[in-house]
Amino acid sequence: MGFIEDARIFARAVEKGSFSAAGRDLRMSAAVVSSRILALEQRLGCRLFNRTTRKIQLTSVGRSFFDRVVDVLDAVERAEASVALEGGAPRGSLKITAPLGLGRRLVAPVVTSFRAAQPNIDIRLRLAEHLLDLIGEGIDIALRMADLSDSSFIVRKVATIERILCASPAYLAAHGAPKTSEDLFDHQCLLLRFPGSQQFRLTLRQGGETRTLAVSGAIDCDDGDVLTQWALAGAGIVMKPVFEVAEQLSAGTLVHVLPDVVPQPTTLAIIYPSRQLPPPGHKAFSDLLLEAGRTHVAAALAKLGKRLEH
Repeated sequence: MGFIEDARIFARAVEKGSFSAAGRDLRMSAAVVSSRILALEQRLGCRLFNRTTRKIQLTSVGRSFFDRVVDVLDAVERAEASVALEGGAPRGSLKITAPLGLGRRLVAPVVTSFRAAQPNIDIRLRLAEHLLDLIGEGIDIALRMADLSDSSFIVRKVATIERILCASPAYLAAHGAPKTSEDLFDHQCLLLRFPGSQQFRLTLRQGGETRTLAVSGAIDCDDGDVLTQWALAGAGIVMKPVFEVAEQLSAGTLVHVLPDVVPQPTTLAIIYPSRQLPPPGHKAFSDLLLEAGRTHVAAALAKLGKRLEH
């Protein structure tokens, strides 16, 4: 490997905080990461990290080198992207993130379709319900379902997402159906919890009045699909995007709870940092994901006779 590749590995180790984390991100072993950084230190004639059995820490020289080399690496990436745009089949990589469920059902199929058309572009897909730091993690494209009105990133809206409160017939038979939003305090609410999550606070509109309720429940999870499984098993009441539970609502395995109470809608969107020269394939993947997202949501809503709102 050359100097630039070794410098990239070094920079990723700094960003991730360990050789093992950098290795997972780069798809190589921690031992390979360590050996490449050692080769870089030998080339430079100085130690970049102080190493212990538990962690790595930049030396003062290492910090100075990192502050300078990231600009060099960014310039190299821009140059590579420019050549790719002008010289035939694009080459490079895209790092993409999405929520767990949507990532499995929507984004993963898009990745294989995109790769069939762009075999020289590698895809790094990271699935997580919590919101990753797009800049810090080097994310190129993110699919998110959230309030993005204050986003500092470029936003391509896929759809407005209506949400619904629902539960299984078995749960309602055992515990009764809530009559008002305040009745939710007396029920088991299945909550999506992760760092930064606000879904344990339900913002609901009823009769022209909007209220935010800090409901509770005995079990919670950071995977929305698990909440759906628990609701189907009769464990409680869950708030879900309508399109994600359209099949269950149509089949009657989940029932709409408090139909006069409307949860605050959210937005499904593709977001990405503003860059003068995005990575090769960025727009093509974003376009493909936008179309696939709208098709996916519309197909689900059609089962309930509802229409997609862009």
